[in-house]
Amino acid sequence: MKKSLVRLGLVAVLVVAMLPVALADEGMWPLYDLNKLDFAALKARGLQFGPEQIFNEKDGGLAAAVIQVGGGTGSFVSPNGLIITNHHVAFGAIQQQSSVDQNYLHDGFYAKTQAEEIPAIGYEAYVPRSFTDVTDQILKATKPGMSDLERYKAIDQKKKEIVKRAESAGKVRCYVATSFSGMKYHLVTSFRIQDVRIVYIPPQAIGEFGGDIDNWMWPRHTGDFSFLRAYVAPDGSPATYAENNVPYNSKTFLAISSAPRAEGDFTFLLGYPGGTLRYRDSYSINEHVSHRYPEDIQTIGDLVAIMDAASRADSMAAIRLSGTIKGYNNGLKNYQGMYRGLLRSNLLEKKQKLDADLAAFVSSDPGRTKKYGDVLPSIKTLYAGLETYRQKDRALEVLSMSSTFYGLAHQLYKWSVEKAKKDADREPQFMDRNVDNMKRGMKEVQFELVPAADRKLFEYALWKIVRLPASQRIPGFDKQLTLAPGADTAAAIQKFITGLYDGTKINDLDARLKMFDMSNADLVALNDPFINLARDLYDEQENLVTRNKTFSGAVDRIRPRYIEALVAWRKGGMYPDANGTIRFNYGEVKGYSPADATTYKFITTLGGVVDKETGQEPFASPKELLDVYRSGDFGRYNDPSIGGVPVNFLTTEDGTGGNSGSPVMNGKGEITGLLFDSNWEGIIGDYYYDPVVKRSIVVDVRYALFVLDRVYHAKRVLDELTIH
Repeated sequence: MKKSLVRLGLVAVLVVAMLPVALADEGMWPLYDLNKLDFAALKARGLQFGPEQIFNEKDGGLAAAVIQVGGGTGSFVSPNGLIITNHHVAFGAIQQQSSVDQNYLHDGFYAKTQAEEIPAIGYEAYVPRSFTDVTDQILKATKPGMSDLERYKAIDQKKKEIVKRAESAGKVRCYVATSFSGMKYHLVTSFRIQDVRIVYIPPQAIGEFGGDIDNWMWPRHTGDFSFLRAYVAPDGSPATYAENNVPYNSKTFLAISSAPRAEGDFTFLLGYPGGTLRYRDSYSINEHVSHRYPEDIQTIGDLVAIMDAASRADSMAAIRLSGTIKGYNNGLKNYQGMYRGLLRSNLLEKKQKLDADLAAFVSSDPGRTKKYGDVLPSIKTLYAGLETYRQKDRALEVLSMSSTFYGLAHQLYKWSVEKAKKDADREPQFMDRNVDNMKRGMKEVQFELVPAADRKLFEYALWKIVRLPASQRIPGFDKQLTLAPGADTAAAIQKFITGLYDGTKINDLDARLKMFDMSNADLVALNDPFINLARDLYDEQENLVTRNKTFSGAVDRIRPRYIEALVAWRKGGMYPDANGTIRFNYGEVKGYSPADATTYKFITTLGGVVDKETGQEPFASPKELLDVYRSGDFGRYNDPSIGGVPVNFLTTEDGTGGNSGSPVMNGKGEITGLLFDSNWEGIIGDYYYDPVVKRSIVVDVRYALFVLDRVYHAKRVLDELTIH
């Protein structure tokens, strides 16, 4: 039945969450909801754990070994804070430590002793501790008759109060996670680790083999793994980098499985999926199909082209821009696949049919009409309202995502305004608890500044603002750039840009840190051209923020009732969309057939790496790897059942962005691989799960062991692992 429902596009109500759930591999399950799963059936498939063993607040359970790090997921694999994660999760850390003369990004990095482990600049790790339902506390802060903006502010204020109270004891980091678009709220508490260091990173030619060409594709042959280590103060408390810090005592850690894989093997994972949109109405889907994806695809493609040109002109610029380019390229291909999937699946039409059927169900009963009759009309009105400011808001968004110089100026100016307020009245990111992080970010961004490239990116955004129609003009910008009738617009823009970049001190680290500590009056008195621009655009930026808050307040008021109506219609509950909190997923090792007469096996081998080898990036493997391949001396890593050394495999796990680095485990809780991607046909899984083609791409942990052992002889890392 599940397959037919997916094909019909009934993407919201597929799993009953109020009763034991049938074992379809769909669903990213919160740890506080594990008792809603049929563990007897899971154990029959091979799982050797119950809900309390996977997570409990006394000792954390298995989940205590799975952490959030670097925007993805990592796992402790020794009692001494050793973390395994993806190469692309650790990419930013090794990029920050690279230079033209010492290019760890290209060559890889191996700390042969603990003293040689270097800081993963900007990285923190979070160990899960507890999840507390605070829905009643949050919703009690709202009152009947509140406007949408007032409701947003009331909820935001209550979240701040709850978090401040929870963090008062120190050592932990908290936030309130929202699920079902405001139906449920949970306080998430984690132990915060502020000192993360690099232990081992393979060469880029292994960690990124195939590059953007193979990204999101199968078959895949990428060694997407790395090792980091968590450090704390000698007393075990969180501490920023210091020489006398000690490795974190990770009492719970995961063993490594060197056993062969076979199609049909049971697997499960724990990880931190960022966000899915499976319960969105047709009006939201239309916004994505008609505007968000087409616009983002065009913009990101243009920005990448500008940065690629700058990288070709300067080798150091290439290193500095590599992380941004990699992130944008990853997002671009994701958006292209998502947009393609939305169109090919006719999801908009199916959602419109679903909403029409839901409306008919609601109108068929007076009680339901009274309770839910205004929901879909209200959502329609809400999305129609976006047209009023669409072009202006989009131009401001493009400006913010294009120029780092402008982004820094805006942050500095806004901080000078926010710091004058009481802490509880500030925007969350500007509260006292985040000031150290902001200041650290002001320092760390220095590595990525490439003024020549930033000028081109800023110019790109500027033209979008210049071309806005009269009804969408931005007064603050028109004040900055006055264009006389008949004037040469291109020449005026170049003159304006030259004045900004030649006159600013934003790119000077010491000057920027002094600006950070200034009052608003002192900051404005500097007469820095970028600060002046941020000042003159501030009101429009704040209006955009207010519009977004108002929209969010309205959505959080309406969409929970939409979901309630779906539950009433389909007679069941649902698992919540991903929201960045740790989730439990399960599935099996399995290939797939994406098209007529095409079938993909479940696993790839080192032989496939060599088959793709061209000697040119992104298909140029390190000599050390090719030498071992030609020798045929694979030792215990040769798997006769597949005819070689395993590299990547597929599972039916339901994952998305943020799951990168998630440990894919066998029924005994041993790591068999690390999730690092989704297949091209399954990208649309953010909107619905299709069991026929949705697959997670996993780097086989045996390939990581092979590279460590036979290729680079990283004995210190191997000796620290528990390998079964």
